Amino acid sequence: MTTDGMLALHTLRRGGSGTPPLVLLHGFPLDHRMWLDVLDLLTGDPTVLAPDLPGFGVSPIGEDVAEHVGGTGPSVDVMADAVAAALRAAGVERAVVGGLSMGGYVAMALAERHPDLIAGLALLDTKSGADPEPARANRLRIADAVLADDSVDAVLPMRTTLLGATSRQTRTDLVEHLETWIADQGASGVAWAQRAMAARPDRTDVLRGVGVPAVVVVGEQDDLSPVDQAELMAEALPDATLVVVPSAGHMTPIENPEPVAAALSALLARAGR
Repeated sequence: MTTDGMLALHTLRRGGSGTPPLVLLHGFPLDHRMWLDVLDLLTGDPTVLAPDLPGFGVSPIGEDVAEHVGGTGPSVDVMADAVAAALRAAGVERAVVGGLSMGGYVAMALAERHPDLIAGLALLDTKSGADPEPARANRLRIADAVLADDSVDAVLPMRTTLLGATSRQTRTDLVEHLETWIADQGASGVAWAQRAMAARPDRTDVLRGVGVPAVVVVGEQDDLSPVDQAELMAEALPDATLVVVPSAGHMTPIENPEPVAAALSALLARAGR
C-alpha cells in the first residue's frame, strides 16, 4: 500500500509508443484485477495502466487520498483528481480512459475536471445520472453496515448480482473470482466509495461536451446499468458507438471479454488517428 496518498498505478501491459495508453478504472467493490481477462485480446499493442481507486487493492484510504489532492471526500471528484495526479506523476499527459460502473463515474468526472487528459472515453456498464433517492439511501445504509461490522459481508452478495443470468447459471468460476476479489477489500474503502457514489451529480451534460471519440459498452443482461441507460449516454456523446455484449451482465470484461476488448481496441485506433 502506498503511504503518501498517491493511488497505486499498475502497468498491466507494456506496449509500443504509437498510440495513447489505455487507462482502465475498475468497478465496485473490486480492484484492478477485474481487467486481466481483456489484456491479451487487445490489438494495436497498447500500454495498459490500471489504478486501484481509493481504499481498494493496495491504494491508500479515501481520507488520505483526499488530503493528497486537496479535496474533500467522500467524492467521485476526489477519485478523478487522484487518478489524474497518478497519471501525471507517471508521465502520462494524454490517455484513452475506460471505466466500468464506479470506474465509469470516475471517467466522466475526469472528462469534466481534466479534459486535457482524455484522448478517448470508454464507458462500460455505467450510467451518467445521479442516484435516485432510494438507491442513495441504500448506499449510505451499506456504508454504515460495513463500518459497524468492520466487514465487507454486506456487499458479498454482489458476487452474483454483478453477473448476468447466463453467467450465474453456467460460470460458477466467475462467482468464485468475484467473491475472492470482494473479500480482499477493506470495510473503510467500501464505505468511503459508497458515500462518494451516493453524492455524485448527474453528468449527462458533461457527455454532450466530450470532444473525443467514445464507446459505450453494456451487457445485454445488465440489470444494474441497463441497456436503456447505455443508449442515453451514447446519444449524449457527440462521437460514440454503442456495443451491446451478448450473454453478459454488469461484469462484461470477465463474462464475455472478447467483444469488450474489440470495442476498446477500436476506440484506441480511433483515438490514435
